[in-house]
Amino acid sequence: MKKFLPVAAVAVALLAAPAAHAQLKTPSASPTSTITQRVGLTDVTITYSRPSARGRAIFGTLVPYGKRWRTGANATTSIKFSDDVTVEGKKVPAGEYGIYTIPNKSEWLVVLNKSTKQGANVDGFKDDEDVARFTVKTYKVAAPVETFTIDLTDLTPATANLAMEWASTGAKFKIAADVDSKVMAQIGEKITNNASPAASDLAAAAVYYNDNDKDLKQALAWMEKANAAEPTKFWNLHTEAKIRLKMKDYKGAITAAEASKKAALAATPPNGDYVKMNEDLMAEAKKMGK
Repeated sequence: MKKFLPVAAVAVALLAAPAAHAQLKTPSASPTSTITQRVGLTDVTITYSRPSARGRAIFGTLVPYGKRWRTGANATTSIKFSDDVTVEGKKVPAGEYGIYTIPNKSEWLVVLNKSTKQGANVDGFKDDEDVARFTVKTYKVAAPVETFTIDLTDLTPATANLAMEWASTGAKFKIAADVDSKVMAQIGEKITNNASPAASDLAAAAVYYNDNDKDLKQALAWMEKANAAEPTKFWNLHTEAKIRLKMKDYKGAITAAEASKKAALAATPPNGDYVKMNEDLMAEAKKMGK
């Protein structure tokens, strides 16, 4: 004959049993952070843990000089590139790497290594798995940084600096993406080898040529075609004015700027920024054309 426990006894037993999936969660002293930044046409992703100073002396004490550092806390600090890049002049293939550093007072040795799982065992990775190794100078930050910070700064259309700052010290290195070959390949596909290129592609190619001091006659030809197809796009008309001004076609620059200003005023709502930019360009063209 089966015996059954009273309902009350079952309830007590359930309450006494350890709760599954009830692990205590508390804030981390060095929380994890992930930042992603587009550099040129390449995505750069950094994942690291952020210790705080909390009144402690940092470099030369908490982080000794002359010894490998995981460049943060907890797990290995990692950096991931979606495409091949150049880091401080060294070619680095697309992929994910650990960032290890050896801080010194006036300079840091920075190592990008294939190992991303070392954690506190910073001496455990293999030197023959390094993909880049270089030295950068330190600098004094403008104001003390309480929590260790990595950021991508000084962005240009093809480059960025990776800055590492903590307490009163900073160090940074340059990342350069291969932009020109990729853009030129797209221009070849979408424009040069295309009998009917889209106006938006023509305009984008013209902007790229103008911004990068390439063939201005070709840039102007593309932008004229784009503006003929889409005459109300005041931002493209303004680019035509800028190209003409750079080519010292002052009369043509004024004409294009006037058309851009008119289109900007007719937009809904009117675009005052472009009105002002066109007025400034016209004034500059008139001054330079004297």
